[in-house]
Amino acid sequence: MIKEKLFSDHVSDEWLIHIKNDERVGVQKLLEQFEKRQLKKQELKKAFYEMMQYENKLKSQGVQLIAGIDEVGRGPIAGPVVAAAVILPEDFYLPGLTDSKKLSEQKRESFLDVITDQAIAVGLGIVSPTEIDLMNIHQASLEAMKRAVHELLIQPEHLLIDAMKLPDLNYPQTSIIKGDAKSISIAAASVVAKVTRDRMMKDIASDYPGYGFEKHMGYGTREHIEALKTLGSTPYHRKSFAPVNQFV
Repeated sequence: MIKEKLFSDHVSDEWLIHIKNDERVGVQKLLEQFEKRQLKKQELKKAFYEMMQYENKLKSQGVQLIAGIDEVGRGPIAGPVVAAAVILPEDFYLPGLTDSKKLSEQKRESFLDVITDQAIAVGLGIVSPTEIDLMNIHQASLEAMKRAVHELLIQPEHLLIDAMKLPDLNYPQTSIIKGDAKSISIAAASVVAKVTRDRMMKDIASDYPGYGFEKHMGYGTREHIEALKTLGSTPYHRKSFAPVNQFV
């Protein structure tokens, strides 16, 4: 009974005082676990509001529709570049949201559901491996971000972008180094882009088994390079990238 109540969201101060006076070892261990969870919640809450600093500054200036933008897939030797643009509502709250690379796959998936359910607008931009070979990876990343913004059904008033600027878009914008760990809007875009791309790579893996796409997501791991040597390249490999260009 005590355990269930401590794990619930309905714990009164009076009841906690009563439990703290309970000298049973088992009760005190449960209380210690409860206090650690509460401390973790407070840390996540503090981190969340610290990551709202850019959004809050813009909102204090009257800007409401803020789009966070991020891309994934610059480093792999196979697969697309995927970008996302996300406009979050005023009351959005998702403690623990941060750079998608720091989150487990399970956490990213659960966060994606919350983000897509609550967001004012979400846009995706995808640039294929063939396009990457034609325009180079830097231009492909910019293009993916621009496509993501164009896919938004609601026009943003300001863009928060992870480490880049989009010169061809006529929106006020702020480039933030390591923005996916400093802006909650960019972090949300990071999760959307990462989960979307990972799902695409798993689909590619079912069409081209033997490469391990579902594990390395197109990065040049030892397993991936060995598969290239024995199986050759696929239509999803970036032909301009080393070492793919050796096996075309």
